[in-house]
Amino acid sequence: MAHMAAQRPPEETLSLWKGEQARLKARVVDRDTEAWQRDPSFSGLQKVGGVDVSFVKGDSVRACASLVVLSYPELKVVYEDSRMVGLKAPYVSGFLAFREVPFLVELVQRLQEKEPDLMPQVLLVDGNGVLHQRGFGVACHLGVLTELPCIGVAKKLLQVDGLENNALHKEKVVLLQTGGDTFPLIGNSGTVLGMALKSHDHSTKPLYVSVGHRISLEVAMRLTHHCCRFRIPEPIRQADIRSREYIRRTLGHPGGSPAQGKDGSQKEQRTNVCPQGGLGAPADHGRPPECRGSGTDRKDPEPGFQEQEDQQLERTGHQED
Repeated sequence: MAHMAAQRPPEETLSLWKGEQARLKARVVDRDTEAWQRDPSFSGLQKVGGVDVSFVKGDSVRACASLVVLSYPELKVVYEDSRMVGLKAPYVSGFLAFREVPFLVELVQRLQEKEPDLMPQVLLVDGNGVLHQRGFGVACHLGVLTELPCIGVAKKLLQVDGLENNALHKEKVVLLQTGGDTFPLIGNSGTVLGMALKSHDHSTKPLYVSVGHRISLEVAMRLTHHCCRFRIPEPIRQADIRSREYIRRTLGHPGGSPAQGKDGSQKEQRTNVCPQGGLGAPADHGRPPECRGSGTDRKDPEPGFQEQEDQQLERTGHQED
């Protein structure tokens, strides 16, 4: 029987969460702090990380948290760690971090203990940073708790501070012609909350990039674009692929039972698996198996197929915060 979703927390809990967000928000650094960030070619950047949490179909409690580290600029996976977790909090808009971040922090801590030489110099997070109801999204939360530079990369526009996915916004999106084109996301407050980025020449929808921690918006936007072999940045894309593959393998669904989005909506199944027949042992953590190692990550599908796959990622039915 599928595990049932937890009920919405009482208002008292939500008030405590708001207080915790306000306390941690004071520690957010929205400027570049590392030497590689100040170099136009990102000289000195060697390792970029990505995180993801995927859900079991029909189950909003059991999930798989995944952390990957990729070499830069090659974007080859050099480390991965996936584990099944039991979520204790439901999805509540504006409070995604309290549902997912504790498990992601544990993955970062485990990497620090097991393979400190593979610690990423920056993390790309599937969600928002300062583009958030209270200016403190999941990318900020994870960045402050790990003290790693973090970038929020959302697939949908979080409509806060007057930002709307309206006709005017869609007109601006149409004007994004080439990969790397952007426009600022300016709220009613006059604050630039993030950037809309056309990440790939053939993408039909932009990504929404915002500062998480210890990085400027301009650098966050450029690095996100540099990490996009397809529409979704490779660190996030690989973490998502591996988390859902781990669910299928761990729960014994050889046919590939698809996982779900953060609000319980179904994510589309992927079929991109290691051509040598598997992704490694069930205790899937540490350096990647041979079929992904030695500088040759799993074989990528044709660009047309991948663009379709990336578009499927959009249909998760929630606003990532």
